[in-house]
Amino acid sequence: MAAQSTALVINLDQLGKDDIEMVGGKNASLGEMISHLSDLGVSVPGGFATTSNAFNRFLTETGLLEKINNELNTLDVNDVNKLAATGKKIRTWIIEQELPKDLEQEVRQAFETMSGGEDIAVAVRSSATAEDLPDASFAGQQETFLNIRGIDNVLIAIKEVFASLYNDRAISYRVHKGFEHEGVALSAAVQRMVRSETGAAGVMFTLDTESGFDQVVFITSSYGLGEMVVQGAVNPDEFYISKRLLADGKPAVIRRNLGSKHKKMVYGDEGSTAKSVKTVDVEKQDRMQFSLTTEELTSLAKQAVTIEQHYGHAMDIEWAKDGDSGEIFIVQARPETVKSRQDSNVMERYVIDTTGAKVLCEGRSIGQRIGSGKVRIVTHLNEMDKVEEGDVLVSDMTDPDWEPVMKRASAIITNRGGRTCHAAIIARELGVPAIVGCGNATELLVDGQDVTASCAEGDTGFIYEGQIDFEVQTNSVESMPELAFKVMMNVGNPDRAFSFTQMPNEGIGLARLEFIINRMIGVHPKALLNMNSLPREISQAIQERIAGYASPVDFYVDKLVEGISTLAVAFMDQPVIVRMSDFKSNEYANLLGGKLYEPSEENPMLGFRGASRYVSDNFRDCFELECKALKRVRDEMGLTNVEIMIPFVRTTGEAAQVIELLEKNGLKRGENGLRIIMMCELPTNALLAEEFLEYFDGFSIGSNDLTQLTLGLDRDSGIVSHLFDERDTAVKKLLTMAIDACRKQNKYVGICGQGPSDHPDLAFWLMEQGISSVSLNPDSVLDTWFFLAGEEK
Repeated sequence: MAAQSTALVINLDQLGKDDIEMVGGKNASLGEMISHLSDLGVSVPGGFATTSNAFNRFLTETGLLEKINNELNTLDVNDVNKLAATGKKIRTWIIEQELPKDLEQEVRQAFETMSGGEDIAVAVRSSATAEDLPDASFAGQQETFLNIRGIDNVLIAIKEVFASLYNDRAISYRVHKGFEHEGVALSAAVQRMVRSETGAAGVMFTLDTESGFDQVVFITSSYGLGEMVVQGAVNPDEFYISKRLLADGKPAVIRRNLGSKHKKMVYGDEGSTAKSVKTVDVEKQDRMQFSLTTEELTSLAKQAVTIEQHYGHAMDIEWAKDGDSGEIFIVQARPETVKSRQDSNVMERYVIDTTGAKVLCEGRSIGQRIGSGKVRIVTHLNEMDKVEEGDVLVSDMTDPDWEPVMKRASAIITNRGGRTCHAAIIARELGVPAIVGCGNATELLVDGQDVTASCAEGDTGFIYEGQIDFEVQTNSVESMPELAFKVMMNVGNPDRAFSFTQMPNEGIGLARLEFIINRMIGVHPKALLNMNSLPREISQAIQERIAGYASPVDFYVDKLVEGISTLAVAFMDQPVIVRMSDFKSNEYANLLGGKLYEPSEENPMLGFRGASRYVSDNFRDCFELECKALKRVRDEMGLTNVEIMIPFVRTTGEAAQVIELLEKNGLKRGENGLRIIMMCELPTNALLAEEFLEYFDGFSIGSNDLTQLTLGLDRDSGIVSHLFDERDTAVKKLLTMAIDACRKQNKYVGICGQGPSDHPDLAFWLMEQGISSVSLNPDSVLDTWFFLAGEEK
């Protein structure tokens, strides 16, 4: 740890986390990691840093400080044009001024020692003394210069870094956060470059940036130098790694999303700040592959967890992979300052009904909120005055320079960018929903039109036509009263799993596999099994979809594993009951290639579905792929909280066949704690409950199908839909039979149908009958919970 406050230049390995006043948060952190974490596997490039003393002397001895303060004291930062002019003037003063002779000499000596006389490339990074404090994120406000060569160019880059303290965004941010301009100094770190131009680079967080779920490491990655990811100029690959699986030595990568990665930043022809880097196209075959391997992701995540454990709080980390050596380095680390500071006991949920709404475009969602207003398409910083309070800001990409106007917007939409870029971080901090990486939002949306931007529906953000009403629900977890039975949730969308963990629950009572297939795969399994015999246009469409995966079948199984394991990791200490696929033939036909394999049925609701499919000769190989995925999740990843549910079992003969088929595929009931639940959704299931329970560990009642089959009506028919009511006496009689049979045999019995979500009084009646659990739609958990608590009292 450094002790000399009068030093002008100091080596990074002499610094520690307590030296923020001397070299700023980022550089103090670099020194801390080099000093304390190198032996634990964290690799950080060495180098040196100028000190805050050097920066302050530079401003005072040259007379710049007084000139700068005079300019800023009369500046209205809300006047965007005036802000831009003032910032440019101050930065020009700094860049044109000579550095003090002793500072220049010390930088020259430090660079000579570092380079050993070789022509090396370095990164010159900024670090502000007030940055990365617990209540503020200064992310991306100052400049970084990459591939700087030669001491003369290094000295110029240091002045450019000093000048960046007066970027428009930095000036505005300090004013809005209440920081005095004179109270912030800048340090420039000079680090040996990591050759990520031939490798990859990106950003990682030790929590999920959208929900705050802290049991995963979230990694973004793209080819080339990391500034493209940081700036939001490219749509990167995204990965989630489970911390607990990582610690247990199990396969820990639970999600992969392939980014477009169209461009990459590489070394330029010169080592000056003007031409040190350039942007080039990425070859198509590289774009269609993930930029990191499983082994590299595991290595990165281990470094992230080590850093988090050392600092004791969530971290925002920049990393780079040297394409020549294959080594992975940490180039910056700072506290995460948005999600980790939120009150986890207070739940805020945005709810919107988009039935019938037209989707104009979609992208990656930032912040789980909703905003609506008039579109304002902005192509350049000088057009910022177009955006008025409550408008929806639409652009090719935003960067932190736009912060002064981002706070005016009700939502932000961009063509490019990923969920860890600086603009995304600032949008989260401002509490403004943003949808990034839309591709062509500036072409699809029209200036002045009314739109609604929803980030409340998972990883994908949707821009809807018109201003749609939405609701904001706020509840405290601590206020939830106890109930006599377990409240579980119906969760089909893995995108929302991390968010739903914040709600009081006893696990997932229904995870629909068909939701994962529809949302994450979109291809009929038969088509993937028979790729060589498909029509050319279908084959080409599938090839694009399966990019990044080893084979068509691997794509199907891997995506199932990703979806299931995401749910299982989110609810790690609770049961997650996964229902095997229950598409009807018309729904399967809607998948890519599905029409080639599905029969045309008059009434698919009563046709080829559920257990009948699994045991049939022409679908069994598809079902075995589902079994393969579940076996990997349970046995290889160790997620034994995953249980299996079998839907639509018509006869006890089918029950016996399915149990035998599961066992043949390595999913033996009772082995490794496996419970197999049957969906009780046909009258015959309740009437012969004891006979069916010989094959299963309990029932999960599907009140939707049970009601329509008991009352003999199609629940989708508008003509008779008014007769559909799960509280009908006949339905209740069957419910009682099923519950009593399970209780008699001391087996699990829950309900996962829509009924309790729609009718809290039905949930109360079920509680009186002694049901083990009620699985509700997430949007009805809070209301139903409070209703039941009131009735119970």
